[in-house]
Amino acid sequence: MTRETNRHFKFDWITIVLFLILVGFGWMNILSASHIGDTIDYLDFTQPYGKQLLFISLTLLLIILILSLESKFYVRFSSVLYILSMVSMVGLFLFGKNVNGATAWYGIGGMTIQPSEFAKAATALAIAKHLSDLQIDLKNFKDQIKAFIIISIPALLILLQNDTGSALVYAAFIFVFYREGLPKVYLILGFSLTLITMSALKFGDVTTGIVATVIILTYHITRRKKPQILKTFSIILACLVLSFAVEFLYENILQIHQKDRISLWLRLEKDPAKIQEMQRDILYNLYESEKAISSGGLTGKGYLQGTRTTGKFVPEQHTDYIFSTVGEEWGFVGTAFVVIIFILLLLRILHLSELQKSQFSRVYGYSVAAILFFHFLINIGMVMGLIPTIGIPLPFFSYGGSGLWGFTILLFIFIKLDSNRINEW
Repeated sequence: MTRETNRHFKFDWITIVLFLILVGFGWMNILSASHIGDTIDYLDFTQPYGKQLLFISLTLLLIILILSLESKFYVRFSSVLYILSMVSMVGLFLFGKNVNGATAWYGIGGMTIQPSEFAKAATALAIAKHLSDLQIDLKNFKDQIKAFIIISIPALLILLQNDTGSALVYAAFIFVFYREGLPKVYLILGFSLTLITMSALKFGDVTTGIVATVIILTYHITRRKKPQILKTFSIILACLVLSFAVEFLYENILQIHQKDRISLWLRLEKDPAKIQEMQRDILYNLYESEKAISSGGLTGKGYLQGTRTTGKFVPEQHTDYIFSTVGEEWGFVGTAFVVIIFILLLLRILHLSELQKSQFSRVYGYSVAAILFFHFLINIGMVMGLIPTIGIPLPFFSYGGSGLWGFTILLFIFIKLDSNRINEW
């Protein structure tokens, strides 16, 4: 009997229990958000809650398959899985089905499959394989380029499918790279670019240049270094060029609904009539979601008792806006519970990642945590109106077979790798 076989039942049950809580509580809220009438047929597979119950049942079989494979399988075939995943997304341009303006699904009988949900796990495996190579050093520029190419390919393919939200998820890998040795200048650069972008849209080019100048001078003063005139001028000039580029992209590249979302988030629109029009149109979901959450109060209106939920005021509430159901029916207590469970899951994954003796497993674990954290942060922030509406699901919680299976594969591959961490590959 092999050492790995001896550990078949030594999986991290804390992670598994947290996963089951999220899936179970998620289904309860999908049921509340999608049922019609007073009677509920739990096996009605024409309704979202019935379909999700079927998806969950198939998920259990998927988990058994993932855990039954040897850990070495995910290491040896990581590159193959990545290539197959990219090919599946390329195939969408030939055989894909357009849903809500995005060609991101394959139509199979009466159901759809979204390859981008599975590409996250495939990309995490490819990154883990790449960074665990003994010859790879993220302080080396060439190795940095290779790592960025691995995450850029799926992001670009998803972007071409007109699914911007899913493409942005791949930015989460920056934190994984940083943990594995990527110079912190990249994080500083990313943060600075974000500030400059927001400043350019909110205040204009001249103000952006002034802000950049103040930041640079403050940096030199606090570090007690003499400012380098040429370098300082170059940075300010780059900030101005970037601000002009941001305004050009905003005015000429972004679609109308994307500009409206950013405009409302940054309070760019000053016309009250225009603001009300946008709220009734493209931001109707967000507006109703905020009202549903605020109406829940401390303890909520009670399960299946949410008036805005049962009245279907929030369209497609069982998908990306499922958190608003929690807010209305379970109140602050329920939303806090969901947030705490997610935080515990993320902390557990990070803790287990640091225990790994294999760099492959550690990198993969951090990739899992980064992807889940990005979805968790963006989805809840979006539903509460704290960030622009992007349109990505809440992991293990939102309705959808592809999403549930994709996140399950992502998480349980790590659980399998962790169960075998004492063995040498």
